[in-house]
Amino acid sequence: MPGNKKTSNTSLKTHYLIRRRIILSLSGIGLMLLCSSWGFFAHYRINRLAVFTLPKGMAGFYKTNVDYITEHAVSADKRRYVDSTEIPHHFFDADHYGKKPFAAMPRRWADAATKYSADTLDKYGTVPWTIQYQYYKLVRAFKAHDTIAILNTSANLGHYVADAHVPLHLTLNYDGQLTDQIGIHGLWETRLPELFIKQYNLFAGHAHYIDNPLTEAFKICQVSFKSVDSVLRFERIVNKNFLPDKKYSPVMRGKRKLNDYSVAYSHAYHKMLKGMVERQMRASIRSVGSFWYSAWVDAGQPDLNKLIAQPLSSEERINLQHEEAMYKTGKCIYQTTK
Repeated sequence: MPGNKKTSNTSLKTHYLIRRRIILSLSGIGLMLLCSSWGFFAHYRINRLAVFTLPKGMAGFYKTNVDYITEHAVSADKRRYVDSTEIPHHFFDADHYGKKPFAAMPRRWADAATKYSADTLDKYGTVPWTIQYQYYKLVRAFKAHDTIAILNTSANLGHYVADAHVPLHLTLNYDGQLTDQIGIHGLWETRLPELFIKQYNLFAGHAHYIDNPLTEAFKICQVSFKSVDSVLRFERIVNKNFLPDKKYSPVMRGKRKLNDYSVAYSHAYHKMLKGMVERQMRASIRSVGSFWYSAWVDAGQPDLNKLIAQPLSSEERINLQHEEAMYKTGKCIYQTTK
């Protein structure tokens, strides 16, 4: 009947307008979050909890400077706003290099650049080589007993290692823009950790020695890449069960009110992922601590206690002991308003 057709057309038009408005909003969020990789929320916590994986010879120094390590966990992301050469350091679009990219890609930079050109490598991301570069930079900082260099490089290395654990940092379809899933980047690596981190067990055990930092960096990337299909496919499945007015809801980002994925939608996606975000965060924590530890060993295990400028106060030490004790039960209690 004409009346029903008109109602249907009006409904479809309303649906389209809502969807368009939300996509535009999410595009803004996406751009903001893509400049913060895991999201500031997760990066702060990964670097901070990695400190608790370190052995006695390192722990005192890193715990004394844990707030610095935490705060500068996102410095690499902030540089992206002012330095375009920083951008490739955070990802590696493996699928650009064919169906078996990790078999095709030479590990050494010189060999990879000869095969594909340095410009191509820069265009499609350099995170494994960036991790290697930062690793040896940290080794040099330890050997030089350069406190500031140790802290800054540790924070940066931790950031890139964590980025390599994010599946969407390993694909050309980094924000679902090729499959009409714009916003999935922020959903996976920021919205889900923010909503569900209290449910996570983030105890990652002790840092271990890494024989070859470049090989390990590629191994991390390869494991993350294997999850790309699941990350995208599961979101498409969940999306079929939600209309836009149920899929999104207003949230506060600082002082801005924006549309983001609703709690119900996030919960459905999170459940379908079966702990993937939790596992990747936990793996990030252990890997970051392990890269720090290995660099220290390769530098000859210098006495870091001599570099402690000012010991923690009694209150700071007690608070940190409580935080570490909670971490050993799997809980992250660190909070920040940043």
